[in-house]
Amino acid sequence: MKMIDISQPLQAEMNVWPGDTPFTYEPMMKTSDGDSVNVAKMTMSTHTGTHMDAPFHVNGKERKIDELPLDFFNGEAVVIDITDAKTITVDSIQSIPFKGVKKVLFKTTTSHGGHTYEGYPEIDPGIPPFLQQAGVHLIGVDFPSVDRLTSKELPIHHALNKAEILIVEGLDLSKVKQGFYELYCFPLPLADGDGSPVRAVLKDLGEAGEDKK
Repeated sequence: MKMIDISQPLQAEMNVWPGDTPFTYEPMMKTSDGDSVNVAKMTMSTHTGTHMDAPFHVNGKERKIDELPLDFFNGEAVVIDITDAKTITVDSIQSIPFKGVKKVLFKTTTSHGGHTYEGYPEIDPGIPPFLQQAGVHLIGVDFPSVDRLTSKELPIHHALNKAEILIVEGLDLSKVKQGFYELYCFPLPLADGDGSPVRAVLKDLGEAGEDKK
């Protein structure tokens, strides 16, 4: 079955959250210089590129990234295509048959996810309780944040945390069609971490995925 990488490449000059730590990758040892190995140093934020937020990210009393259950990071997922939507509303997704799937990814653009921090879609406040009622425990989006760039209160982050729904931001769903997939999305086991970059991958379920539509 086909595997689809839905992660942003970590590379120099990639967009990061305004004011956040830029991504850098600096070779420290090189075989071309006569060293026995190639070794590099990276600097980055825990929320660089395609990344997962721990509830602790916005609430210091909630679970950290290394305290989250492993089954949150792998399992069947549904990709919902609402390309060019300005707002993700309950009305725009309530006809989707979740069929017990606990992970929902929203495709809102045909370009690479998370590359722009201006004009990305918003999430209606009705979405967290709707997804909670549907039994969802992970939401993924192809834009930088579930809240507005200028938000200080971060209401959608807090609402999703209250609904016990994990957040993955900055996906690249440009090569993915709406349907059912197997999601692999594991963070680094950062002790006391507020979040982590992830390598997010979808396995195309082929006919099995088609049958669930």
